[in-house]
Amino acid sequence: MILIADSSALITLSIVNKLEILEKLFGDVFIPQAVFNEITMVNKKESPELKEYCQNRIKTISTNINFNISLGIGESEAIILYKEMEANFFLCDDKKAKKFAKSFNINVIGSLGVLLKAKEKGYVTKIKPLVKILKQSNIFIDEKIYTLVLGKAKEL
Repeated sequence: MILIADSSALITLSIVNKLEILEKLFGDVFIPQAVFNEITMVNKKESPELKEYCQNRIKTISTNINFNISLGIGESEAIILYKEMEANFFLCDDKKAKKFAKSFNINVIGSLGVLLKAKEKGYVTKIKPLVKILKQSNIFIDEKIYTLVLGKAKEL
């Protein structure tokens, strides 16, 4: 399987030190150059870990289309890369980018969906402590999504 990742979800998984579960769940993980540029900005606390994790996962897109009118450059390149590589999953937490991707029949999963899958497969025992860490960071988690995910994980 191939997973194409966007910066938002990579940052989220980095905060809870769970980047390594991506290969266990999805096999090959790739990002476009624009996503690498976003996640390795000097002022981001998670940048060193993300740079190390992603430096050998960068793929160049061949199409010069940009959806920048409604999406950022990272999301645009990730969606293009997904289509070019005929990937299986698009990892993204941005609501607008998810909606846009789904309109192109792209199989989208968010970071909380990854944590839920990881629990189902036995790679993590509990996700509630991880989600609490995220809620205490600058990551926004909608209360409905929080309740839904913890309900599915049987951790309410």
